[in-house]
Amino acid sequence: MVAASVTLSSISFLSQATILPKKVQYSLFSECLSLRNFSETSRVESRSFLAPQSSQPTKRLVILCKCLKSPTNLHIAAETVAFFRGIGLDEKEIESLLDRNPILKVTSLDKLRARILSLQSVGIKGIAFCRLFTKSPNVLIAEEIDPLIGFMRKDLGGKIEPMQVERLLTSTETKFLVGFDQKVRLLLQHGISEEKLFHVLNNANLTKALCIKSVEEMERTLDFLDPFGGTYIIVRCPKILNYDLDTQLIPKIRLFNQLSGGNVDATAAVLRKLPAVLTYSVKHVGNHVEFLRSFVGLSDREIFRIILVFPAVISASRERKLRPRIEFLKHCGLDSEDIFKFLTKAPLFLALSFDNLAHKLGFLVKIGYEYRTKELAAAMGAVTRTSCENMQKVVGVFLSYGLSFADIFTMSKKHPQILQYNHNSLEEKMEYLIEEMGREVGELLAFPAFLGYKLDGRIKHRYEVKRKTLGEGMSINKLLSVSAERFSTRMTKNPVYN
Repeated sequence: MVAASVTLSSISFLSQATILPKKVQYSLFSECLSLRNFSETSRVESRSFLAPQSSQPTKRLVILCKCLKSPTNLHIAAETVAFFRGIGLDEKEIESLLDRNPILKVTSLDKLRARILSLQSVGIKGIAFCRLFTKSPNVLIAEEIDPLIGFMRKDLGGKIEPMQVERLLTSTETKFLVGFDQKVRLLLQHGISEEKLFHVLNNANLTKALCIKSVEEMERTLDFLDPFGGTYIIVRCPKILNYDLDTQLIPKIRLFNQLSGGNVDATAAVLRKLPAVLTYSVKHVGNHVEFLRSFVGLSDREIFRIILVFPAVISASRERKLRPRIEFLKHCGLDSEDIFKFLTKAPLFLALSFDNLAHKLGFLVKIGYEYRTKELAAAMGAVTRTSCENMQKVVGVFLSYGLSFADIFTMSKKHPQILQYNHNSLEEKMEYLIEEMGREVGELLAFPAFLGYKLDGRIKHRYEVKRKTLGEGMSINKLLSVSAERFSTRMTKNPVYN
């Protein structure tokens, strides 16, 4: 039988206003002292522990207990409780913490303090301690923590965000933290710059992206992604690293590559333009492809061409956006070939909000467009490239120069793009046409494409050159529509000397 001698004054914290939680007291007595094993030879010497120790002799509670092989000093456990209270844990949290990790009751306070200082060095402070320790108490004692924190602090300069570190430690078994540094270095070796590295680490799920994957699997993933944009698409969309190579990334990229006819460069172009397409499931992308096949009548080549121009088509809801808008185009008289051409020129038609399109449709009808006509569809395609506000101001500019809604309708039928031009640029060109060139605004009805040319780079330059030989009455159509090559050839044959 082993004697466990416990000084009663060592568990008295009335003078410090620190009292062991009842559950901890019960645990210490029932589990460590095993009261059922009291011997008949047990003896108790008691006195009031409130009296000063210097005035009366020390008296002890001596318990002879079979379950103990060495003395257990309750003062150690009490100091541990006080320690956790000091970092912000309440009584219930402490009880839960010690229940889940009994080893903490006898863990050196120096070791605990060192671990907390280590965590503080990477930004875990204040209330974050409470969250971290209550969710993952093993962080306080696991041997894998120190190498990880050391790497984050020294090699990564403490630039991983504290919330990201906390999330990593609370959601990852400590055994999976081994090799974290090696996997991070793999990202650097595959071309991710140090500057971009922290963006990746702060936006990926570090548990899924690095910890639960072996070094070999990380290497395979990076090698597989290299021909399709590799580290560029990882930097653009760090979530890509969260996915499993064999069950997620390979099937997703294979689907796009099949649509492209096996063109790796074209597939890479899609992924570079919008890496987030890889966040959608194979089923989701497949359903969109099947919809465009069956409902629109497009071939795989045409579908891929639309995806290449506008990868975000994959994110548009089939029932809320794609179906009603394709139906609108069909009602306007467009067949599959027309719809394909429309969507490659005006893909935003599939993405804009209903209110945005309804507002623009109202403007077009007010100008003179009729429902269910190809002209209306062409105009809708043009105005998807501009805001409602700019479109309204464009119409206002035309009206301010004396044009009517009927005139605007006539011009836009010939050249729908006039409705999408910047209203300030439009006004400058019309002012130059009237004030500098001395032309009538009505000439725009015959040649509205005038408004699409650059003012300084083409209109002013050609007008000034030709005015010296042809005078001021030249056709603005012939002046601007001829190619730059032909214009240069004519100038060479008919040079003008100052």
